[in-house]
Amino acid sequence: MSVLTVLKPGPLSLLMDGGRAAWQHLGVSPSGPLDCLSAAWANRLLGNPVHAPLLEITLGGFSAEARQDSQLALVGAPLPAHIDGQPLAAQSSFILRAGQTLSVGFGARGQRAYLAIAGGFSATPVLGSVATQTREGLGGLHGDGCALQAGDALHGGSRLLARQVGVPWRFQPRCAGQIRLRLLPGGDLSRFTEAAQQAFFNQAWALSADSNRMGMRLTGEALAEPPVLRYSRGMSLGAVQVPPSGQPVVLMADQQTMGGYPVLGWVHPLDLPLLAQLPPGGQVRFTSISLDDMQAEYRAHTAFFAR
Repeated sequence: MSVLTVLKPGPLSLLMDGGRAAWQHLGVSPSGPLDCLSAAWANRLLGNPVHAPLLEITLGGFSAEARQDSQLALVGAPLPAHIDGQPLAAQSSFILRAGQTLSVGFGARGQRAYLAIAGGFSATPVLGSVATQTREGLGGLHGDGCALQAGDALHGGSRLLARQVGVPWRFQPRCAGQIRLRLLPGGDLSRFTEAAQQAFFNQAWALSADSNRMGMRLTGEALAEPPVLRYSRGMSLGAVQVPPSGQPVVLMADQQTMGGYPVLGWVHPLDLPLLAQLPPGGQVRFTSISLDDMQAEYRAHTAFFAR
């Protein structure tokens, strides 16, 4: 029996889990949630494993009707949400009774919210993951990489929690119009001129509307004469590529696995959620971080959500 029926999918609502990282050597994009922090907190509110399947709702405009009593959590961009017209507290878990309708509207800040269900949503994995990859036609509710559509029936969510619900958690996603991203310098950085390196770190870049789950494109004063590489190399999450235009691109969850553009370094993985929530036209500045500091913070993050 289904637990939710999608009434309105909004601009882009995707079934997600931790992704399929083990297949990049065969050219398969890892996918997964763009805002990994909000997704992790949505699952944590419900006692789910950190990568349990959930929905990534982009911009809003989503609604669904409950087919049975379910406990849900909505975390991420502060999109207005209601149950049968009654407002929900932000960043909280709640019970949706059979026959009730959950509606998620469009918000003034942030880009993505995550809807989790106690026990996780269920679908048939493709290459070990249900994460939706629309470009490659993998995963999702039907295994074909398609976004959710009106009438889709969502399964899973086999339990209600005994603890109190409807109380906001202390996590608040950072949805701002100006952000600072910490970059681990490396790759081809030394092959850029000193002037180009300074221009990259000293200016405020604007997020282009021509961005997507594959890469966030930045616009600003173009970096002069990016070096030309003679071969493609493996790419990874958070890499900052510089194409011939001199306008950087930050690779996100649906990144390509190979690339021939020079790389300036890698954005801290815990800063990528800031970029995932930034609206087009929002400003980005970069600062450097050491490998030791980045690894220590990421280890603490993974240890916390493993508990």
